[in-house]
Amino acid sequence: MIDLDEVFHRLGRSAFRRKFRLEGKERAYLETWGLSSVMTQGRDFIEQRLAPANPKNDGRQTPWRNHPIFVAQHGTATCCRGCLEKTHEIARGEALTAEQKDYVLRVIETWLKSQ
Repeated sequence: MIDLDEVFHRLGRSAFRRKFRLEGKERAYLETWGLSSVMTQGRDFIEQRLAPANPKNDGRQTPWRNHPIFVAQHGTATCCRGCLEKTHEIARGEALTAEQKDYVLRVIETWLKSQ
């Protein structure tokens, strides 16, 4: 894991990551339900889809739309274990620790707040 300032510096250099924005129904969902509720749902998504050592369909487990967390995951490179390894220096092949899960959620929450 790396410092959040460094993460967002890296993400800012990526044209692919910069194209993600919270708009439309995902923005409306966040505004309706609030950040706290959305982050609670995000914790469940991370636990089920990202935390296992070898997640089912790794590299394709995170939808592109239909929930603010999904858009944030793509915008922050927390969408699959490959992106976590490349951008956040969290190795594949081992289940995420509680500290790593909290880190991923902090990255996502920071991105959502910036939107």
